Amino acid sequence: MTAVLQLDSVTRAFPGGVTAVHQVDLTVHRGEFVAVVGPSGSGKSTLLHLVGLLDRPTAGTVRVAGFDTGALPDRSVSALRARAIGFVFQQFHLAPGVRALDAVADGLLYTGVARADRRTRAAETLRRVGLAERLTHRPHELSGGERQRVAIARALVKRPDVLLADEPTGNLDSVSAAGVLDLLRQSHAVGTTVVVITHDHGIAESLPRRVELRDGRIIRDTADRKAYAP
Repeated sequence: MTAVLQLDSVTRAFPGGVTAVHQVDLTVHRGEFVAVVGPSGSGKSTLLHLVGLLDRPTAGTVRVAGFDTGALPDRSVSALRARAIGFVFQQFHLAPGVRALDAVADGLLYTGVARADRRTRAAETLRRVGLAERLTHRPHELSGGERQRVAIARALVKRPDVLLADEPTGNLDSVSAAGVLDLLRQSHAVGTTVVVITHDHGIAESLPRRVELRDGRIIRDTADRKAYAP
């Protein structure tokens, strides 16, 4: 199996003596569907920032799509992030007044895809997530579940190596949340590597692999036979 994300002895410390992630070893292979679960303060957000190349570790090695990111200059890291990582956040991050088609096409801005092709791929991806009739709708004209589907389409349109979803159902009612999880499952079924960051153990237990964090350390990984000390 090919590793798409690999963390070796990764630590992220902050001024004031706070270590948010401590000596984490984690490998995610291409095609996996993984939940990273833990309570507030467990280090989930910091881990997301590290694997998503939004931050660099204090110590250890982060590899994404086979690249040792510590050996890359900032410009190359930004290019790798734009190509290899798709992000879905709890807050949607859709610009007011921007149509769904344009919001998704903007996901390809830094990939070198021509403008006409960006719009074609955006329309195809919106149809894939069930929004064929919402291409010209703006965020205020969409439900919360539909806004999250636009955000997922924006992440998927560039065909990333891995989709990182940070509490993707946190702002949704139960029906919309179930729809978004089903969409992530559909994306995984066609080959997308998906990592969901969540505090919800119910969601985590519904996914094929669960990585549990506490106090910045992995205390359980269902894909790993070794025991973690609590």
